[in-house]
Amino acid sequence: MRDLKAARVPETNTKWLRLRVMVMGGLFLGLLSLVFGRAVYLQVHEQDKLRELAQDQYVRQIEIPARRGDIFDRRGTPLAQSVEVDSIWVDPSMLPDVKKAAKTLAKTLKMSAEESEELQNRLQRAKRFAWVKRQTKPQDVEAVQALGMPGLGFTKEPKRFYPQRELAAQVVGVVGTDGSGLEGLELAFDDELSGQNSRLSGFRDAKGRKLLVQGTLDPIEREGAAVTLTLDRHLQYVAEKALYHAVEESKAVAGMVVVLDPKTGELLALASSPSFNPNSPESMQHEALRNRAALDTFEPGSTMKAMVVAAALEEKAIKPDDVFFCENGAWTIGRYTINDTHPHGWLAPKGILQVSSNICAAKVGQALGREKLVAYYHAFGFAERTGLALPGEGKGVVPFPKAEVSLATQSFGQGMTATAVQVAAAYGALANDGVLMRPYLISKVVDPDGVVLLENRPTEVRRVVSSKVARQVVGMLESVVTKEGTAPKAAMEDYRVAGKTGTAQKADPVARGYSDKRIASFAGMVPADNPRVVILVVVDEPKTDVYGGLVAAPAFKEIATAAMAHMAVPPSRTVAPEVAVAPVAPPAAAKPPQPPKPTPERPVVAEQEGAGEGTVRVPDVQGQVGREAVVKLLAAALEPQLLGSGRVVSQTPAAGALVEKGARVTLELASRP
Repeated sequence: MRDLKAARVPETNTKWLRLRVMVMGGLFLGLLSLVFGRAVYLQVHEQDKLRELAQDQYVRQIEIPARRGDIFDRRGTPLAQSVEVDSIWVDPSMLPDVKKAAKTLAKTLKMSAEESEELQNRLQRAKRFAWVKRQTKPQDVEAVQALGMPGLGFTKEPKRFYPQRELAAQVVGVVGTDGSGLEGLELAFDDELSGQNSRLSGFRDAKGRKLLVQGTLDPIEREGAAVTLTLDRHLQYVAEKALYHAVEESKAVAGMVVVLDPKTGELLALASSPSFNPNSPESMQHEALRNRAALDTFEPGSTMKAMVVAAALEEKAIKPDDVFFCENGAWTIGRYTINDTHPHGWLAPKGILQVSSNICAAKVGQALGREKLVAYYHAFGFAERTGLALPGEGKGVVPFPKAEVSLATQSFGQGMTATAVQVAAAYGALANDGVLMRPYLISKVVDPDGVVLLENRPTEVRRVVSSKVARQVVGMLESVVTKEGTAPKAAMEDYRVAGKTGTAQKADPVARGYSDKRIASFAGMVPADNPRVVILVVVDEPKTDVYGGLVAAPAFKEIATAAMAHMAVPPSRTVAPEVAVAPVAPPAAAKPPQPPKPTPERPVVAEQEGAGEGTVRVPDVQGQVGREAVVKLLAAALEPQLLGSGRVVSQTPAAGALVEKGARVTLELASRP
């Protein structure tokens, strides 16, 4: 019995041992399967992630912006370039004390308290890479290197530099620290100017020591395209200088100048005041960034009278020798009163432009009609963008003048808006024998390989008026710069000048009317017999004087004088004499104009029988229509005053009466049944 029990004990132990072995084997097999499965998962499914984690231990990658393309003026003078400068970065994971390191770096780089706090936050947020200071000075790099701080790195990246400083600053624009365009052409052509960015890889060992730095791409391969403008550096400088003086002397808030080649549409200068230095972004005022000449719209005022007269002549609504009564300075339309700066009687179109009569310009607009007035404004290029490729370019508005007073005010440039470039282009059409050219600023865009990406050429938009009418109006505009005109300060000794002043009231958006603030302007062309340039000067809110002939005309003359010398334009073959336009214009067969006198002179007529020197007999105009009677009285050096409409039914003094030259003859008109 005892032997039987002893035999059963080894048998039981063997079973338990076998069971334990099987369990342990199963466990080991399961663990081995798990390890193998995990290895397969990591190798197959997590391969890319693990590779990135591994590279992150020893590789630091920095994206380096490409060298931005240059911007040149028409003669190849650089207006914007990029230079290689040092930038400082750090690996925050290698800093023993991030907060202490940030304070040390900020103190070494002479950062402000705000910049120091921003640097500390940047280092605490980053894991492997953070900028310390970008585009810094060489002495800053030397000072940081002397610290011997672990994890620091230095690299080269391009920085935008503007060698001409303030010159054409609003046109060229500015870029941000990252090299992206923020304003002007830098923004408009950001894609073309930006090249191909590259990545710089730095390799380090376990202790953070630099082992190898991978070189960047060839600078030529990653350089941006070059942009060439139509601007002329010399004329741009002269325009900005003259504008600065005009704004300062008149204590104005701002100003703008446009210099345009009327035959091609090229913009030779585009100046705005106030200006700024794009090399000092910390000192830039937001208002100074705006390219006013292309972006701002304003009510141009009397400069539009030239276009209205041209349109009326083209449509044969008026003739050059037609006369209009200027109501002696005040004309009531409904509950509104249109005023002239000085009272005037009868004026022909030439006289209307010379003395800038609002009333007679409004009557010319009435003769032209609402539909045609708006149509010709559009034909001259108003209320449509010129396509300068500048972001935010103004369009302007020409509303349809439903009310009679709106027709009157739009005839002298109020109640509508335009940009300075549009006004200059419209005068360019008159200077170019009636053909409007598309104004343009970009000459060409060329990539580093020499491939032309964009090229602009002179483009005719449309013929607005005939060559004959354009030359007639230009001839009339020459009288504006005489002593009897509104802009004698624009006259030049060696060149014939044609132009027009403008003094416009500024709209008050709060009161929904007009304020007492003004915009003074002068638009002119020189030489008048063969215009080479059109120059528009606009001064916003002048305080000393408000008239364009006093504020803007001197700046025009300064720019025009420099332009003629720079372009080597020979003096005009004949300098137009200073002609005084009489308050009552003579008929077509008038004698040559007399030398100017302190007061407007009367037309000279032959002495009549029985009349002594300085006297004349009143002609008989009974039964004649108003226009014929006016022409006959003007020929006799008499001033007509009309009452009513239709044909003359009575006249005072009577026909045949002997009166002094210049005497007023009252005509009563009535329509016959």
